[in-house]
Amino acid sequence: MAYTPIDLQALAKHIGAWLHPQAPDSDVVISCRVRLARNVGGFPFISRLSPEQAVELSDRLMINLLDAKIDGETWWVPMGEASLVLRLLLRERNLISRDLAPVEDPRRVLPGRAVAFGESEAVSVMVNEEDHLRLQALAAGFDLDLAWQRAQTLDRYLETRVSYCYNERLGYLTGCPTNVGTGLRASVMLHLPALGMVRSELEKVFTAAQRTGLAVRGLHGEGSRAAGDYYQISNQVTLGRSEAQLIDDLNTLVPIIAEFERKLRDALIQKQRAALRDRITRSLGLLRSARSMQTDEALAHLSNLRLGIQLGLLDGTSLDTVTELGIQVQRGHVQALERSDRREGLLDVSERDKLRAGLLRRRLA
Repeated sequence: MAYTPIDLQALAKHIGAWLHPQAPDSDVVISCRVRLARNVGGFPFISRLSPEQAVELSDRLMINLLDAKIDGETWWVPMGEASLVLRLLLRERNLISRDLAPVEDPRRVLPGRAVAFGESEAVSVMVNEEDHLRLQALAAGFDLDLAWQRAQTLDRYLETRVSYCYNERLGYLTGCPTNVGTGLRASVMLHLPALGMVRSELEKVFTAAQRTGLAVRGLHGEGSRAAGDYYQISNQVTLGRSEAQLIDDLNTLVPIIAEFERKLRDALIQKQRAALRDRITRSLGLLRSARSMQTDEALAHLSNLRLGIQLGLLDGTSLDTVTELGIQVQRGHVQALERSDRREGLLDVSERDKLRAGLLRRRLA
């Protein structure tokens, strides 16, 4: 099957269903993700996989993934044929990792690397990243059970089509020892602006998560930093525990963190209402008037707007719009939305910052 190029502007305008702002506990919990690491029998692991074997495996998996009809029609994107802007778009939408498709050094894309995903983007599969298969399922708000159900459905389908590397004693065998066992990583994306204003309380959350065997990461997971008060909490070890136990850890801790965040928001609005309103309206003013703005700055101001809407301190601005902009102000989306010449290379930082500011002014006017 030949690769059909994706309309970058159409993709950037469309926001995945997993970001729906009216989902359960969406005032604090943005989304949930369940990822499964799997390897196919008869092929070496990624570290020893030759380019020819990688292509052979990718072609075989492509047929099975297209037959699976992920979310209806399935998109198949080989990383070697994807432009730099498309790679960024897919990274910013959490469909691929930076390791699957490096943007900083495009020549590092190895043969046989690809991603498959459906229209709603609730389910996606990375091929030949750290493992032969990385199945990922997302759900809006705090609904880990739905994300697990989606991942499990695709996993069971693929297991009838390919033979997984599995050991009766150890479980699923993976490229990284920390994923051996269930091969499952569950994570929850949280918006914690009130905790972010009280750093000592935020550190308590981090400590509590680590004691429970969970890791706290930034906006785009491992290796990324927090931006716009968004944090990911996920399990660290998969060996020796069942899928249900790993998910239960998050189902136990996340509501406690969410309630802590809500109590701090209530305290802030009672004791610092005027200062909080001033902070929010200043952010709105800057977003409506700035002629140049960096990504992290935009995300920080949008975080304030989101908090203002949730607390009833900001009228006339839609939560849907703020949610969409949280994705669309990132650098790949800005270029896809704002450039009519569809150039393949990436814009320089200053031009991109100007385009981002223009996008924000129009959407929030």
